[in-house]
Amino acid sequence: MIRGLDGVSPRIHDGAFVSEAAYVVGDVDIGEGSSIWPGAVVRADMGKITIGKWTCIQDNSVVHGDADVVIGDNVVVGHGAVCHARKVGDRVLVGNGATVNDGVEIGEDSLVAAGAVVLDKTVVPAGSVVAGVPAKVLGRTSKRHKEMIGWLRDIYVKQAQRYRGQSGLSS
Repeated sequence: MIRGLDGVSPRIHDGAFVSEAAYVVGDVDIGEGSSIWPGAVVRADMGKITIGKWTCIQDNSVVHGDADVVIGDNVVVGHGAVCHARKVGDRVLVGNGATVNDGVEIGEDSLVAAGAVVLDKTVVPAGSVVAGVPAKVLGRTSKRHKEMIGWLRDIYVKQAQRYRGQSGLSS
């Protein structure tokens, strides 16, 4: 469902895909080639949410914040993640089931491991691997990590194009 709030409706690029089973509300911008998958909630009722180009918000994830939220280009927010971050830089993977709390800033080319819990107002330097509860920087992203993030992004860009080409129910 896509709905306005307080006279402001989501702005979704013509080349983006939003599942009919997702919930997108309020002051939201979704960029070219991006995708919002079934069960995902993008709720901009406390501030604007900007989702860049070629970014995917996977099934059952939540994007919300107590202020503005900016998610960069080529980002993968994994299944069941909770993203309350203030800023997620370009080319970041937020792993399945991770929780990124209010005011967090994640630098570009970073990886937040599945199940990690990033505490409020944490600043994650660019190029970091973050894991644990509470999450800590364990090291630097490698070429392999960056290639994996690109590979995952590419899968979802292709899937979004595939889904955008379908209409209605099959018999």
